[in-house]
Amino acid sequence: MNFVISGKNIEITERLRRQVEEKLGKLERYFKPDTQIIVTLSVEKGRQKIEVTIPVKGTMIRSEQVSEDMYMSIDLVEAVIERQLRRYKTKLVDRYQSGSGFQPEYLEEDFDEDGDVQIIRSKKFDIKPMYPEDACIQMELLGHSFFVFVNAETGETNVVYKRKDGAYGMIEPET
Repeated sequence: MNFVISGKNIEITERLRRQVEEKLGKLERYFKPDTQIIVTLSVEKGRQKIEVTIPVKGTMIRSEQVSEDMYMSIDLVEAVIERQLRRYKTKLVDRYQSGSGFQPEYLEEDFDEDGDVQIIRSKKFDIKPMYPEDACIQMELLGHSFFVFVNAETGETNVVYKRKDGAYGMIEPET
């Protein structure tokens, strides 16, 4: 596996690099040797944060963990990604998809599924064209953390969401 480790407001020491590679290296049994793992370590207001992104054919395995200690954050992110991989593997097998980014042994291995995804509620609503700023206002009025709308400028379905820092974000489809 190829690790790309970077830092924001933190110096990546050899000890930190070793810890990341050792913990996330446990995941190498799931992936082919040329798989890239993108790791970003950061310190924000005393919080130690790690973000891990693993691009795998057609999808992304991603986790972000925050704690008071960077080594604890590294442990947490490894556990979360492993749980995501178990769920993703179940989807791959169930849908007979090609698991070309994964080791064959991983696809053949059985896991106890500890958290089936269940949709317990479904909603239908009329989507009206609006501008992103109006969508943010509508989201706030509803008290939601995200809002789906048709962008009046582009005609595409977009999502606005409230970020942890209080600002807004928007998700747009790639063209």
